[in-house]
Amino acid sequence: MSKFGDLIGGKKSAPAAPAAPAPVAVPTPPAEAIEPDLGEDTIKYESDVSFKDMSKKELEDYGRTVGIELDRRHSRKKLMRELEDYLGVSDS
Repeated sequence: MSKFGDLIGGKKSAPAAPAAPAPVAVPTPPAEAIEPDLGEDTIKYESDVSFKDMSKKELEDYGRTVGIELDRRHSRKKLMRELEDYLGVSDS
């Protein structure tokens, strides 16, 4: 009989057997962090950075590397201005 039939007066179903407990995952310790050797040509120094060529996402990422959190909801121009004010440089 269907479950609905059981509810309105049909046969009573036997209680379900309890489920086995789920296995607990044991966290493994993180492996040693190995920083990749990117080479000297991929490192950007402040003098090499041009905010004019960066997208809003790139500006936000760069801001995090220098210690400022930028809000991408603002305009690109405002993000550039905030970075320039924070770093004390003028990119114009």
